[in-house]
Amino acid sequence: MTTASAPGKIILFGEHAVVYGRPALAVPVTQVHADVDIAASDRPGIWIHAPGISLRSELNSLPSDHPIAAVIHNFFFLARVSPFPPLKIHISSTIPVASGLGSGAAVTVALVRALAVHFNFPMTDEEVNAFAYEIEKIHHGTPSGIDNTVITYAKPVYFVRGQPIETFTVGQPFTLVIGDTGIPAPTKESVGDVRKLWEADKEKWEEVFDRIGRIVKEARKQIERGKWKELGGLMNDNHALLQQMTVSSPELDRLVEAARKAGALGAKLSGGGRGGNMIALVEPSDAEAVVRSLKEAGAKSTIVTKIG
Repeated sequence: MTTASAPGKIILFGEHAVVYGRPALAVPVTQVHADVDIAASDRPGIWIHAPGISLRSELNSLPSDHPIAAVIHNFFFLARVSPFPPLKIHISSTIPVASGLGSGAAVTVALVRALAVHFNFPMTDEEVNAFAYEIEKIHHGTPSGIDNTVITYAKPVYFVRGQPIETFTVGQPFTLVIGDTGIPAPTKESVGDVRKLWEADKEKWEEVFDRIGRIVKEARKQIERGKWKELGGLMNDNHALLQQMTVSSPELDRLVEAARKAGALGAKLSGGGRGGNMIALVEPSDAEAVVRSLKEAGAKSTIVTKIG
């Protein structure tokens, strides 16, 4: 049996503006992960079992643009695997689906790495990342590329679309509480709606994206210096700009406000918005109080994670 795993991820700053060439910061969340097992099968076909999405199917019964089928077909084309051997593929994940934690990209990265090992077809991180980005287009239409990048490299990433990847170091560890609204985040839809706003008034939205870009650059400086308490105000500013973009929601705003009232240094939505997750920067001693407040405000689940 061949196994591979990939972590979740959370965007700290810069979502949506990153699609328009501004920087974004994202970090891996190792408390959640996607895991893939591949084994030879004694019955014909390639059988995929992914209980988290209620999938138990033979590869040929899936549409070609199904993200899991697309990974397998594209890998077999790349590695020139023919004919297709009989396989059992088991996919499990503790990453909530459609919540901004990168579940789709994590499954892709874990699956392509397991296939690469199983078929003795070595792939570099750069090759895995480029492969995963192509699959992300099926999930999200015009993705930023940040999910596949931070998950492939499993390091904090400063990301500018079309530029070389920069990983960076965290000067002092800091604590985040992630709160899940329990509402699937319609990333493709929210990205499309931001594009419509931008097309209707490019000058206005370019200025908003510039402001977010400045926030991201300042945040990276403070993280690298270990001045993480300074991130709180930057998070609040970034959230206000995301609200202007119409990608927040009453549920996200309620959780952000609850976290701030419970003592968080700052809070914002994370990811595509209109559902999914928010994040709160906390003193470690305040994490439990913030978790309680988020649950009282309607969070379906929470994760406390240390970055760095």
